[in-house]
Amino acid sequence: MRISKSWTVAAKDIKVFFRKRYTLYSLVVFPIIIGIGLPFVLNFVISRQGALLSTQHLTDLMSAFAFFFAIGASAIPTLLASYSLVGEKVEKSLEPLLAAPVTDSELLLGKAIGAFIPSICSLYIGSIVFMVLSDLFTHSTLNYYFFPNWTIGIELLILLPLLSILSVEWSVIVSARATDPRAAQLQGILIAIPLFFVYVATETGLIQLNTTTIWLVSGTALIVDIFLFFISTRAFQREVILTKWT
Repeated sequence: MRISKSWTVAAKDIKVFFRKRYTLYSLVVFPIIIGIGLPFVLNFVISRQGALLSTQHLTDLMSAFAFFFAIGASAIPTLLASYSLVGEKVEKSLEPLLAAPVTDSELLLGKAIGAFIPSICSLYIGSIVFMVLSDLFTHSTLNYYFFPNWTIGIELLILLPLLSILSVEWSVIVSARATDPRAAQLQGILIAIPLFFVYVATETGLIQLNTTTIWLVSGTALIVDIFLFFISTRAFQREVILTKWT
C-alpha cells in the first residue's frame, strides 16, 4: 500500500468538504452548539438552583455533557464519508477517481482519512472551548477547575478516534447500498443511537460516567471497529461501485 496515494485522495476530499456548504456546516455547527451552548446551560442551571445544586450533581452533569462529543464522533464522520462516496457517485465525480492508478485499499484509506481528520479536529476544537467555558462558569461553585480530567482525557484521546473510525467504516457499508447521499447519511447516523442510550442512562442515574465506563465503551468500540473493518473492505470494491452504485 502506498500511503502517499491515500494522502492524495484524502487531501482532495478535505478540499471538497470545505467548499461544500452542507459538509462545512456539519463540521462547524455541532461543535459550536456543544462547545458553547452546553456551558451556558451549566451557567443557567447554577444561576437558577444556586445553593440547592450539589457538587456531585453538577460534576455529573458536566461529565454527561462532555459525552456529547463522543456522540458527535459517531455522527460527523458519517456525514462526510457518505457524501464522499455516494455524493460523488451522484455527481459523477467518483468514476474518474475509481479509474485512477490506486488500489482499493489505498482509495478506501484515503476516503477514511479525509473524513476522519476534519471531524476529529472540529471535535477537539469544540471540546477545548467547552472545557474552558465550563471551568469558567463552574469554578466559583466547585472552587476548582473540573476540566481537564482523566475521564474526558480518555474520551478525547481514545474513545473519539475509535468512534470516528467506526463511523467511517459503517458509512462505507451503508453507502454500498445507498444511491442518495442524504439517505446514506440518515442510515449512517443510526450508529449514534447506542451512545444516546449511554447518555440517557447517565442522566437517569443508571450508570456513572467515569473512567471505567469510558474504558468499557472504548473497548466495545474497538471490537466493533475490527468487525466492521473486514465488512467495509469487502463492501468497497470498485467494480461493484461502478456497476451497482447507480
